[in-house]
Amino acid sequence: MRPALILLVALLYVSCGGPEPRRPVEVKSGSFFKESVERNKALLAKEEKLIQELISKDTIHEYQTSSNGFWYYYETKNDTATYLPQTGDQILFSYNVMSLNNDTIYSAEEIGPTSYVVDKQQLFPGLQNAVKLLKISEKATFVFPSLQAYGYQGDNNAIAPQTPIKSSVELHTIIINKDSIN
Repeated sequence: MRPALILLVALLYVSCGGPEPRRPVEVKSGSFFKESVERNKALLAKEEKLIQELISKDTIHEYQTSSNGFWYYYETKNDTATYLPQTGDQILFSYNVMSLNNDTIYSAEEIGPTSYVVDKQQLFPGLQNAVKLLKISEKATFVFPSLQAYGYQGDNNAIAPQTPIKSSVELHTIIINKDSIN
């Protein structure tokens, strides 16, 4: 009986290995993300080329390049104002949305005046940054690549996915947040 007990204990000891981790059924190589990055770079390059051609044909306006990846020119400039909207300020502005061919997608009247707390509410990325470049009573036209506009989804209505757009933005008022004043 004693050899049987020793054999049983030895069998239990040998069979008690640690849990074996499960191996993934599918191994991801990361190539999808690399391909996606390459597609995005190609799309952006194509859109930037299109926008640069548009800018070079427009001899009337003097375009400026934003550090955020879009272009703009002033229609109305206010040289007496000095304050630019800061995070937390509440602003009232109007804007429209146009195709690069100047076809109106949404008019300023259709959209109506927009009240917005800077960097605290959601707008499309380019517009969020554009309003911070304007002083009271200034109006500018911005040209946004699709990544700065409505991106891969469009607006699920009139703006198709991956569509670069133009937008004329006019800043009416700024209610300064007391924390914005240095």
